[in-house]
Amino acid sequence: MSSNEAVGDAVSAELAALLARLGELAVGLDAVPDAVRIDRIALLEQTRAALAAAQHTEMVAFAGSQVAAHEAEIAAGRLDPRKLGTGIADQIALAAHVSPWQGSRRLTIARALATDLPHVRGLLAAGRISERLAETVVAQTSHLDAAARRAVDKQLGGARLDELGFRRAEATVKKTAYETDPAGYTHRGRTARKDRRVTVRPAPDTMSVLSALLPVEQGVACLAALRRHADSLIATGDTDGRSRDQILADTLVERVTGQGRAQDVDVEVGIVLPLDALLDPDSPTTGELVGHGPLPAGIVRDLLRSTGGKRWWRRLFAHPAHGGLLGGDPQKRRFDGFLARLIDLRDHGRCRDPFCDAAIRHHDHIVQSRAGGPASLANGRGVCARGNYTREMPDWTVETIHDGHGEHPHTVRTTTPTGHTYTSRAGP
Repeated sequence: MSSNEAVGDAVSAELAALLARLGELAVGLDAVPDAVRIDRIALLEQTRAALAAAQHTEMVAFAGSQVAAHEAEIAAGRLDPRKLGTGIADQIALAAHVSPWQGSRRLTIARALATDLPHVRGLLAAGRISERLAETVVAQTSHLDAAARRAVDKQLGGARLDELGFRRAEATVKKTAYETDPAGYTHRGRTARKDRRVTVRPAPDTMSVLSALLPVEQGVACLAALRRHADSLIATGDTDGRSRDQILADTLVERVTGQGRAQDVDVEVGIVLPLDALLDPDSPTTGELVGHGPLPAGIVRDLLRSTGGKRWWRRLFAHPAHGGLLGGDPQKRRFDGFLARLIDLRDHGRCRDPFCDAAIRHHDHIVQSRAGGPASLANGRGVCARGNYTREMPDWTVETIHDGHGEHPHTVRTTTPTGHTYTSRAGP
C-alpha cells in the first residue's frame, strides 16, 4: 500500500473527482431505461481506453524527466552511466500497484505509442479501440524500425479497427506488419525460439499450472508422445482407474522428474505453530508446502502419507496475534542456510517489494551490511534481483518499521526518489 501526500494540481483534483464519481456509479442504481444503461456501458468502456492513453502520457513524461535527472547525475560523476534509466519503471509499477516487470512493459508500450504509433494512440485516446488491442499493435510491430512502424501505424489508422472484433483486428495488424517487412517478420519468428522457457504458477484448489513456451514442432511432439503413452495404457487396461487426462499429467511428471510414480515427490511441509499453542497437542495447525503456499491440514496429511519420495517437516513458530513468522526449528533432514530459508518461508518465497510477487533471488540486508546491518531475520528480506539492484539507486531508501516480534507483523517501508512511500507486511 502507498501512503502519499496529495499532489496539489488541477488535473489531479479532476481525476480524484472523477474517481469519486465512478465510485458512486459503482454502488448506486438509479431508475433509468435499459437503453440508457447500454449507453453507459459503452461510454464506460470508451473511458477505460481514454484513461489508459492518459496514463501513458504521464508515464512517458515522468520517464523523460527522470532520464534527464539521471543524465545530470552522470555528468556530475555521481551515477554510473550503466544505471541510466534504472528504477524509473519500478516507480511507475509501485504507483500502479503492479510488478516491476509489468511497470517496464507498460512504459515500453506507452513510449512506442507516443513515438511511433500516433494514429493507434489517437484511436485509444478517443476510446475507439481497447487498451488490449493497442498493446497488440505494439507487440506485433516491435521488430520494425521507426519508419516501418509509422507506415504500419498510418495504414492501421484507416483500417477501421474499431469496427472489428478482436481476432479480426489482430489478424489485420499481423497482415499489415508482415506486408510492410516480410523478411523482418520471418526473422522475428525465428528469433522468438530463444525465448523458450518453462514456468509454474499457483492455481485454485491446491493445484498448479506448469507451462512451457516451446517452438511449435517441439510442443506438438511433446503432446503427441504423452498421448501415445496414454492411449497404449488405455488399450491394455493398465490405467489404475485414471482418466486419459490424468494419465497425461502423471506421465509428464514421471518423465520430467524420473520418478516411478507421479505422486512420489520430495515434500517439505512447514507446520506453523502459534507460540501460545506450543503446549497444546490438539492445537490446529496450518501446513505450508514450500514454494507453493498454505495447504489444508487434510491435504498435508495426504501428501505425507502417500508420497514415496523424501519427506520431512519443520516446526515454524508464529506470533499468536498477527501470525507473522518469528523463528523455527533448524533441525531437519538437511541443514543448509537456515536463516535464508526462514526468510524465504516468512516471505512465502516471493519478493517483498510491494506488488512484485517475483520469486526470491537475493536475501537483502534492510540496513545494509556495509552500514553495520546484522544478518538477522528482522533485518532481512527476500527480494528479486531487480529489487535488490534498484534500491541501490540514489534517493531510494528501505527501512524496517516493525521487526515482527511485537503486535505487528514484519513490516518494511520503501521510499522512492519522488518521496512516495510503500509498505510491505509479511503475511501470516
